[in-house]
Amino acid sequence: MQINDMPFEDAVPIDGYGPNFFRVNGEVHEGAMLLIGPTPAAWGGYDDAASLLALAERVDFILFGTGPEMAHIPTALRRQLDAAGIGAEVMATPTACRSYNILASEGRRIAVALLPV
Repeated sequence: MQINDMPFEDAVPIDGYGPNFFRVNGEVHEGAMLLIGPTPAAWGGYDDAASLLALAERVDFILFGTGPEMAHIPTALRRQLDAAGIGAEVMATPTACRSYNILASEGRRIAVALLPV
C-alpha cells in the first residue's frame, strides 16, 4: 500500500497521543489541548469556554475529543457555542485527532479541543 502525506497549508498535524499527552508537529504537549491552524495551546477543559468562543470568526466548528470514549459536552457550553455560531462535533479523542488531521489537510475552518486519553 502506498502512503501519501497529507498537505497542511495553514495547520499542523496531530502526530500522536497517549496518556495525558499529545504530539503535534513533532512537539509533545501535556494535558488538555486546543489546536487551531499551526498553534497548539493548553485548554482548561469544559470550564474554559472563553478560549473556544474567541474562535467564532475563525472557525465553522470545533471537534471535541472527550477522552477515551465519546461523551456529551455540557449543555451550557453547547448553548454558548450555538449562540456564537460555532458548530460542535463530539467524539472520542482518538477519533477527533484523526478527523482533525483529515479536515485540516483539506483546508477546513476547524479547531479541535482535546481531553487526554
